[in-house]
Amino acid sequence: MVSSAEAFPGEKRVVTHDAIRKTFAGIVRISCRPVITGLDDVPAEGGFIVASNHLSFLDSVLIQAISPRPVSFFAKAEYFTQPGLKGRAMKTFFESVGSVPVERDRKAASVEALYGLGRIASEGHGVGIYPEGTRSRDGRLYRGKTGVGWLAVATGLPVVPVGLKGTEHLQAADSSAIRPHRFEMHMGQPLQFEKLGERHPLPARREATAQIMEAIAELSGQERVDSYNSPPAGGSEAGD
Repeated sequence: MVSSAEAFPGEKRVVTHDAIRKTFAGIVRISCRPVITGLDDVPAEGGFIVASNHLSFLDSVLIQAISPRPVSFFAKAEYFTQPGLKGRAMKTFFESVGSVPVERDRKAASVEALYGLGRIASEGHGVGIYPEGTRSRDGRLYRGKTGVGWLAVATGLPVVPVGLKGTEHLQAADSSAIRPHRFEMHMGQPLQFEKLGERHPLPARREATAQIMEAIAELSGQERVDSYNSPPAGGSEAGD
């Protein structure tokens, strides 16, 4: 497995990251005419955590492209290891937008990647996470897993909630076709939690997660579900 720390782009790659994501953002704005609010709520400096609802495979690259500062998200390790020209192009793209490879079928690797995101954010960068864990296939907002709460109280860094609307129309579930469609992206005011370090009480993690999910719900306007979401039978979905 490629470690999260090794996967994060260095200074030279950040320049490429900005060039590619700004180009992609321009294409998205022209082709999709999105409604975007709250970009000024992203901290101008220092590490931060983006916590968003999840409707589409494209959510990560949309947030990465449109955010005023780079944001690193998890991405399946397979995206970085495919052979041939297509594989190299895919690896270059995901590295350029700041994605962090993780072998998601191994629980230990996912935990390692979560610690990796904490290290990246603590070094002054932006990281992103989907508290639901996987895409919502029915449009409802599911209960948040406590990984986001762990990040929030372990690092004490600001958490920017994000509410996405309509991104599922850009790429339907179980389809590789992408089509332009209007969507909305609403970034909220950062939530701040006391820094308790990695060995903090479980109730603090749960309370932080609950507050973050409430903020996401207000921004997305989704119906809430008091249960955890899960991938469809047969394994995790690509891009989740």
